[in-house]
Amino acid sequence: MTSRLRWTSKDLESLPDDGKRYEIIDGELYVSKQPHYHHQRVCMKLGALLESWSETSKLGEVNCAPGLIFDDDDDVAPDVVWGSFARLKTILRDDGKLHAAPELVVEVLSPEPRNESRDREAKLKLYSRRGVGEYWIVDWTARRVEVYRRRQTDLSLVSTLLDADVLTSPLLPGFSCRLPELLRGIPT
Repeated sequence: MTSRLRWTSKDLESLPDDGKRYEIIDGELYVSKQPHYHHQRVCMKLGALLESWSETSKLGEVNCAPGLIFDDDDDVAPDVVWGSFARLKTILRDDGKLHAAPELVVEVLSPEPRNESRDREAKLKLYSRRGVGEYWIVDWTARRVEVYRRRQTDLSLVSTLLDADVLTSPLLPGFSCRLPELLRGIPT
């Protein structure tokens, strides 16, 4: 009988700095290639919209691809996160990583089945289990955003936004983003 190898955050330190993204979810190693150009454009645009709102509201901060270490065997790098100043004060540690759930996590899908499955299944379960308040999955190729919100103990799908819909959130009072604005310049 063989035992399954469980990866840890310490194991990540020994992996090469080769431009790939290494993440651990429930002890399983996930490796992804450098993201697609349009994936990164959507991350940047959404980050800029959230940054502008944050500067005005003075309620928190947005960051792109921060380390998010829930535990030794749950160590990920979401595409975009937003946290209130109060929450960031308790979860941002001296190592520059977040060590508990921010209020909002966003993953922008990469058009590869393994990456899509990781974001829609493994990360949804992880973020649900670890207390994320809201999770957005942005599918730029299908031009839609799925919004999951915490309902008691789990994240549940509350809406799927399409083409001309507007993205809002009770976590972000006054924030709104029309999908055509977010996806402008991104080919279908």
